[in-house]
Amino acid sequence: MSIARVVITAVVQEGRSKSEVAHDYGVSRRWVQTLVARYRAEGDAAFEPRSRRPHSNPRRTPIAVEDAIVAERKRLAEHGWDAGAESIAATLTASGVAGVPSVATIWRILSRRGFITPQPHKRPRSSWRRFVAELPNELWQADITHWPLADGREVEILDIIDDHSRLLVGCTARPVFKAADIVTDLHAAMSRHGRPERLLTDNAAVFTGHYRGLGWVALERELVALGIAQTHAKPYHPQTCGKVERLHQTLKKWLVKQSAATSLAELQAQLDTFADHYNHHRPHRGIGRRTPATTWAARPRAIPARRGIHISEHFRVRKDRIDRNGKLTLRHASRLHHIGIGHRWAGTPILMLIRDRNIRIITQDTGELIRELVLDPTHDYQPQSRAATMT
Repeated sequence: MSIARVVITAVVQEGRSKSEVAHDYGVSRRWVQTLVARYRAEGDAAFEPRSRRPHSNPRRTPIAVEDAIVAERKRLAEHGWDAGAESIAATLTASGVAGVPSVATIWRILSRRGFITPQPHKRPRSSWRRFVAELPNELWQADITHWPLADGREVEILDIIDDHSRLLVGCTARPVFKAADIVTDLHAAMSRHGRPERLLTDNAAVFTGHYRGLGWVALERELVALGIAQTHAKPYHPQTCGKVERLHQTLKKWLVKQSAATSLAELQAQLDTFADHYNHHRPHRGIGRRTPATTWAARPRAIPARRGIHISEHFRVRKDRIDRNGKLTLRHASRLHHIGIGHRWAGTPILMLIRDRNIRIITQDTGELIRELVLDPTHDYQPQSRAATMT
């Protein structure tokens, strides 16, 4: 039983004087008077303990500052930018708002006003394994994502980002990226920012032929010629290219707040606007709330560690099996070609001896020459010669 209930019961039900009750229970007579008055006004609710929290706090964040935090949260969200507590603190400080509270205080204000939804516990940051290049142009990351136009057509966007500074060195939209397009956009990025030492990509067919018969695609040939090393993420492990993957998320979050582009040119104009703001105006959380352009310019740039070489021919040996239609497939310069062999060879295990476009096809068991040809890159199907068909 609480002391308040005892005091009220002694005065109201037992009829004892307030002074006597105050003396017996070691409390002030004024507090006894307050309890009795509260009981007569509220009834049994007077028995419940009351909060001792002060009515005002001189250290509380002013309402004007709280309103500015909420307004900035709404502004950033409406424009598709990161609207977390750290971003709000950085933008308010940069705009000259006085008395900007700590990031933790901003988070509590947003949570109290209903702008933050509690999330399940995630892995602690101490368990993360992170890597970052020491210098600008030491490592670029490249990847392709998709985005719909206003009429529902889906196009592709190539993002190329500097690992050290997060500088968006290339952001291009095309209907579908082909091997030559990747090389073209890479050269455009290098014309603005110089050559990187390494390029990191996933294992898409336009980036590498390593998992498709060890053939080179156009990008691989170009990187070797330029002296740029190429590395790839493990299959089904997008975390390796995490920086450019995270950029996709930031870009799409911004694009969804814009008017839907009706053409590829209109989408490219939006991408150019995004890249300018992202590089020169948006403080980036991953680099200490500096802009990517500032971080990129703060250190000397890395250069390729090896000299480029002239590639005249490419040699490889490929094992395969002729399909039931008597054909083989071969990728050359990121384009798939079909080679006619003949139905009588269906199911035969073969070796393809490839010297650039010169191809010799022999059986694995006996080494018998089945076909020899010079690949025509302008045609998907390489038919048998008339003489070979007659034999």
